[in-house]
Amino acid sequence: MEDEKHLENFQNYVDAEKKIEPKDWMPEAYRKTLIRQISQHAHSEVVGMLPEANWITRAPSLRRKVILLAKVQDEAGHGLYLYSAAETLGADRQMLVEQLLDGTAKYSSIFNYPTVTWADMGAIGWLVDGAAIMNQVMLTRTSYGPYARAMVRICKEESFHQRQGYEAITALAQGSPEQKEMAQDALNRWWWPSLMMFGPTDDNSPNSQQSMKWKIKRKSNDELRQEFVDRTVGQAEAIGLTIPDPDLKWNEETGHYEFGEINWDEFYNVIKGNGPCNRERLKARNEAHDNGEWVREAANAYAKKKKSKAA
Repeated sequence: MEDEKHLENFQNYVDAEKKIEPKDWMPEAYRKTLIRQISQHAHSEVVGMLPEANWITRAPSLRRKVILLAKVQDEAGHGLYLYSAAETLGADRQMLVEQLLDGTAKYSSIFNYPTVTWADMGAIGWLVDGAAIMNQVMLTRTSYGPYARAMVRICKEESFHQRQGYEAITALAQGSPEQKEMAQDALNRWWWPSLMMFGPTDDNSPNSQQSMKWKIKRKSNDELRQEFVDRTVGQAEAIGLTIPDPDLKWNEETGHYEFGEINWDEFYNVIKGNGPCNRERLKARNEAHDNGEWVREAANAYAKKKKSKAA
């Protein structure tokens, strides 16, 4: 039973900036919160491969093809790190995968939007990975040790993805009028979904306060969203693109950009499974899982044979 003394000692340990390790005592709510967050993060990496993998065969050059192929491969690795981190909390990986496949688990809403032009690959790298880094850098200091250590490597690779995306969108923005128009169109379509990536506003985020107390999170949704806007506006201006927000303006007094109201009805609609590509993404993941059954069977048979031989 979780008596007050255990909870107090746990909080003091976290407040002292010490890492919680798998064999340490932790509140059950802490464990469940981490399993939910880490598994959703892992699902997002796996589903996030789909919008980009669609463009590997249609990349405009061999260089772009190799970059995109490496990025998708990185995302598969990130999913592996994160599922492994969730397992240290007692979660069953097969159960987590099944929750993704049957639609009961959540993943980032951003991956339910279509990629309609090559410019979307640049926009995703620049905006989506840029927003992800905002979220993930703070997780390198999260209170749970295995999660924090996994995030160190993930953030290093995500920073490459963000720079590659910005370089690709810059090439289009500085190209022909048609290419610049394509880059601006991608920015127009991905800007608002990128702001939604940080989650609901702080007053509508039921888990944020407790997560920050336990130092799972270090910054609130609204803080991270504001940092993203402040950083990204200048990047858009530098390459001659315009943020699609008529309410965007610099506030000299606060030292931050003010921006328009996010369409939260759209956000919650996508979260509930009614986004442009929700069904398409789950269908693709289920087909991939079914088609890979023979690989899992072969790997398990080999592992069993090797174990028997060693015995």
